[in-house]
Amino acid sequence: MSTPKIDVQVISSGILSDDVLMLGESMLKQWRIPAQQHLVLQFGSFRHAVTIVPVPRYEGLRISQTLARRMGIFSGTPLRLHYQAVSRTLALGPLIGVLISRDNPEQSEKPFGDITMFCRELTDACRSQGAYVYFFTPNAIGASLTTVEGWVYAKGWHRMNLPAPNVVNNRLTSRKLENRPIVQQFIREIKHRFGAQVFNEKFLDKSEVFDALKRDPSLQKYLPESHLLQNYTMLKSMCSRYSSVFLKPVRGSLGKGIIRLTRIGPENWQASYATVSGTKRQSFSSLAKLFSSIAGKMKTVRYLIQQGLNLIEVGGRPVDFRALTQKNATGKWAITSIVGRTADSQHFVSNLARGGTLSTVKEAVAKSNLPAAQRGDASARLSKAALDIARGVDAYIPAHFAELGIDLALDSSGRVWLIEVNSKPSKNDNTPLKEGKIRPSVRMIIQYARFISGF
Repeated sequence: MSTPKIDVQVISSGILSDDVLMLGESMLKQWRIPAQQHLVLQFGSFRHAVTIVPVPRYEGLRISQTLARRMGIFSGTPLRLHYQAVSRTLALGPLIGVLISRDNPEQSEKPFGDITMFCRELTDACRSQGAYVYFFTPNAIGASLTTVEGWVYAKGWHRMNLPAPNVVNNRLTSRKLENRPIVQQFIREIKHRFGAQVFNEKFLDKSEVFDALKRDPSLQKYLPESHLLQNYTMLKSMCSRYSSVFLKPVRGSLGKGIIRLTRIGPENWQASYATVSGTKRQSFSSLAKLFSSIAGKMKTVRYLIQQGLNLIEVGGRPVDFRALTQKNATGKWAITSIVGRTADSQHFVSNLARGGTLSTVKEAVAKSNLPAAQRGDASARLSKAALDIARGVDAYIPAHFAELGIDLALDSSGRVWLIEVNSKPSKNDNTPLKEGKIRPSVRMIIQYARFISGF
């Protein structure tokens, strides 16, 4: 049976004491919640002993002002209610914490910069589903690890102390922040002490993903040959097999630092570098000279060397596809969206940050040089590949993921290839955001949070 959604009303502490809750009589009967007996009220990491007084002809829950302040909730907040008879616990929730990289209290309208609108959207979606969300940075984690100074939206953004959440969505955009001892300690503590769930709990390295997926024979058809670049021998070996190869920083994102190597003669090679202003090219009379030019970079940057692919093109510009895969209300992987991304004329990578443009899969395929016979089922084949790969990441990488951006390509023969998997997918790479509209990708985050937290 689905957990009921109720409105929480806050009553003056002079009228209602902190250890008494007033709950609609019909709700008590339906969920067999004992009245006038000692129970535990639970909200995230918050625990408090209460007794419940039934109220006839009333559907909501009334709590005192002091209790509401300790829980960090406002009057009129819709929440789910779940009673566990064995432990005599009345749980309200789910309480969702979104871990973000930075905030700026001085920017009251946009305290989270570009993602403020997404945070508002997530708040609206939570209200409609009976969940409660707050946003916090690593600096906001309390010394006790049981409280957080989080941001909530209620007619404007407010900062307040809140309990540690039932579910954490890790949206940190920097490995340095993610690896801070306070963050790792907090995650361990809330999992161990409160049974909290943390999803998208870590960044993925490119080499980690390809090495893991290679273990599954059914996924190998999607994987271009890839290795960690360690020496000249490996570069020479890959370049003898392919007319072009890519060097990708193992920890890169947004197309930064990618180098494409292309054979332009029996011995000559050209290196194309992805930069913000466009593609920079440099020619070398031998592979050895090319290697010596990048050997310095290899001391500080680890590269994945990958087979070059003959991608489909629109007007001479390469096209790839970003699939957003998410776990749904029953914990199964599903496709939320797939978009085509066409590279800007000055770039060979298609990222929006590098001037790439979005289109539907159908539009991208129709305008491309893909043979007509391969076009009809292209969307279905991309969807299948994305789901296969998401399940593979789940099976072979020991971490909890619920949302993956999977970059795929079609080559000129119609074969689907994996480019990379992103565990912190941007919310800009699916449908454009309009104020007041809740996207399916945002609704899915809350549905999954409810599923894993039992609400």
